Amino acid sequence: MGVDVRSPKPLDTHPGDELLEWARGQLAIARSILDNPGGGLLFATQTIGQVRSALHERDAERWQETVLSLDRAEEAALHREFVAASKLLDEATARLG
Repeated sequence: MGVDVRSPKPLDTHPGDELLEWARGQLAIARSILDNPGGGLLFATQTIGQVRSALHERDAERWQETVLSLDRAEEAALHREFVAASKLLDEATARLG
């Protein structure tokens, strides 16, 4: 039995409020490993980007401020400004309700 590579698999989207639960969980993980030198920074920034993209794709107008905070958090993390990145992640998470 092999792997089916004939077409892309369906995108796993999070319907309704499941998106918010997923986003909060992902941001909590990202925040907890942000300054981990063993690959945490890479995973955290990827996770922040995935959450940012999912929110923007779902409703760009509604999540505009949150997406901006996540964008700034990702940028701060890349520059190893972990305190600023953590604060921005907290702000974004609070906006998720």
